[in-house]
Amino acid sequence: YPSGNLAIIITQARDQHMCIVQEDERRTLKIRALFQSDGRSTCYYPTGDEWINMSIHGGQYLDQAGNRVRRWMWPNLSPAPQVPLSPIFISLNRHVGVRILAQDKIFVSFLAMGRQAKFNMGTQMQASTSSQLLPPARLGEDELLLLAFRVRILQLFDRMRGCLNFPSSEQWNKMQPPMYLMTQAVKILELCMAADISDELRSSIKAIVNA
Repeated sequence: YPSGNLAIIITQARDQHMCIVQEDERRTLKIRALFQSDGRSTCYYPTGDEWINMSIHGGQYLDQAGNRVRRWMWPNLSPAPQVPLSPIFISLNRHVGVRILAQDKIFVSFLAMGRQAKFNMGTQMQASTSSQLLPPARLGEDELLLLAFRVRILQLFDRMRGCLNFPSSEQWNKMQPPMYLMTQAVKILELCMAADISDELRSSIKAIVNA
């Protein structure tokens, strides 16, 4: 961002790519969007509530109250004619926008100081029968809380190391968390959205990892 804060992170873990969009804030690790090369993607409102969620099957668009506004299936999942997906465009903030045109045309654009960068995070994948029959494993409330607190403790240790390395300045407070902590925080938020837990607990877990 023009402020110097990190806006977009693109990383690779094994054979999967991941694009993380962060909010323009210095002291918090607030994630506004996550795009993965396996077809899963999620965008969040500034409050942390889910905005758009997509998988290899399709996607849904929610309002800030959690009500479903739109739902769609990708055309490659069924040979029968389907209503085409109307293009979706949202602004995560004044610099980052997301445009959804098709499964293989999901664009993340960054605009600042008269210059633009655009990334296509879409993918063309087929949903297998096994993936439809076997839902992903889901963690319980205690396990999710333990994972969230573990990440928070590691974040605090990282801040302590920064303070020790720069005891006479505030430079340590401007440093971004290590990539592995950012990835773990994103994974916990994904597990939290898929788990059958209360909205209150889900909000608490988000607050812990984003503190």
